[in-house]
Amino acid sequence: MNNKMFRGSLDTIILKMLNNNSEMYGYEISQEVRKLSDGAFEVKEGALYPALHRLEAKGLLETESRSIGNRIRKYYRLSPKGNKESKTQISEMQEFLKQMNAFMNLKAT
Repeated sequence: MNNKMFRGSLDTIILKMLNNNSEMYGYEISQEVRKLSDGAFEVKEGALYPALHRLEAKGLLETESRSIGNRIRKYYRLSPKGNKESKTQISEMQEFLKQMNAFMNLKAT
């Protein structure tokens, strides 16, 4: 799988994951992406957390820290602005993929 294409889609992938789930923590997001892609996509910590922080800084995510045993776990969820933006980005990605699929299936004349 082309890592550049995947990295360019990471924000949309995170928004989609949080659109499907009320809240998730970072490791949970990475594992769910891996599971849903049958291992084709792997979200590394070095890409995931900067993306989460970027989305939070844009006001698209809200966070809540909780104590789990001896650890603090940070949960992410869509803000109202993020909920709207996730729908927009998901729709745009679906349209892009539809158009790309049509383009890739063109026969040379």
